[in-house]
Amino acid sequence: MIITVLSIAAILYLALQLEDKISLPSPVGLIALSIGFHALFGDLFLLTGDAEHFAALVILLLPILLIADSLELKLDDLKEHGLSLFYLAVVAVALSVVTALLVGDTLFAQYNLSFAAIIVLFAMVLATDPVSVVSIFSNFALPHRLKILCEGESLFNDATALIVFVFIGLYALDGGEITFGYVAETSVLVVVGSALFGVLIGYLGLIGMKTTTNRIAELLVLILTGYGAFELSEHFYALLNLFGAHSHMHLSGILACIFATVTVHHVMTKEIAADNVQLEIEENALQRESMAEKSSRNLIQHAVYKIKATVEERDRHMRTKEDIQLLAIVANTMLFVAMAEIVDMDLLWHYKTEILVMFLATTVIRAAMMAKFAIITNQTDKMTNVNFRWWGVLTFAGIKGGLSVVMLMMIPSSFEHLEMFKAIVVGVIMLSTFIYSFILLAIIGKNKEVFAKELEDEGGHH
Repeated sequence: MIITVLSIAAILYLALQLEDKISLPSPVGLIALSIGFHALFGDLFLLTGDAEHFAALVILLLPILLIADSLELKLDDLKEHGLSLFYLAVVAVALSVVTALLVGDTLFAQYNLSFAAIIVLFAMVLATDPVSVVSIFSNFALPHRLKILCEGESLFNDATALIVFVFIGLYALDGGEITFGYVAETSVLVVVGSALFGVLIGYLGLIGMKTTTNRIAELLVLILTGYGAFELSEHFYALLNLFGAHSHMHLSGILACIFATVTVHHVMTKEIAADNVQLEIEENALQRESMAEKSSRNLIQHAVYKIKATVEERDRHMRTKEDIQLLAIVANTMLFVAMAEIVDMDLLWHYKTEILVMFLATTVIRAAMMAKFAIITNQTDKMTNVNFRWWGVLTFAGIKGGLSVVMLMMIPSSFEHLEMFKAIVVGVIMLSTFIYSFILLAIIGKNKEVFAKELEDEGGHH
């Protein structure tokens, strides 16, 4: 276990050095170094060892990653870009699944995949990895609106893909009848229910934060809020059954965690803004009093106390956010290390054709969806206009991640194409991590000055 801890710390250190020295995206560095360490040390360096335990690790670490990414979202941004994010995270995914159903038989004709199997397969590789996107973007001065579109889409896209996978794909695979009414009712119920439940948990978390001025305690309350929203929503039926409802209703843990964290972050941000205003008021009062001929010692002491308390509260909130980001970096490293352990090169090589076909198909489908989005945005004032440069970034921001493997583990072991699906999912994750990352770097690098100018036109860093 100590060797594992040392290895994780060493891999993260080296990946960060590679990112600083040669601008190698940390996801690429992490997974490459993880594969290298695993090849060198073998069984001495194991976190999970198989896909099933890897999926359990993803579930364990996913909420902290969602919390960290959600803390970068502002409610004002979500309101301003809500229509755009809805298209990217919901409409685009739905259209992608429909497209998959039209081409699935052609792409995998030799396997005679069923309607349900095609939905299951494509839903797994439509889920993107927000951690990789945020990690790459953090090194560049990009337009704020572009970052919101990419990072927000990556977060909410995961929830949509998981809803399609569980409530449509697996439901149909188990013999359930898919109708338009069922899809519409389930989607609205899960999305709205998860959002409302997440907001409720978020306000409960805020009540908990009011009970302490200890920074570590505040951090723990934030973690409890995110994890609590995730876990309780995934077992929402159990809560209903406690009250005698006898329901089997499920909610989306991803959505609930995002909304709970965004709720906490929104209120905290408002408080920080109010603190800044109060700080300015007290400073002005202190300055006026110090210039008076007869200063009041009590008034000065009161102003100093208020300034000190305001600064301490503001700093506590900011440091809590930094602590969450640190935990997320470590969690992300653990995921990439564990992912390297489940890579079966022989299996990937055996299904190399299917992997390449799926990778190319999902890339083309995503490019088409982003192109359609760009066309729509340039025809309305209610959405952020997307130019050709932004289209390229949006297309290749669709890096796949560990959530796809979690979905993979939900497929019944009796499913006849499970081995092929495992190879495709892991293979597409690997290809997208390396290929998409370098293409993103090339696009951003080529347009670096233009992006910087667009950011300046927006008013600088947000």
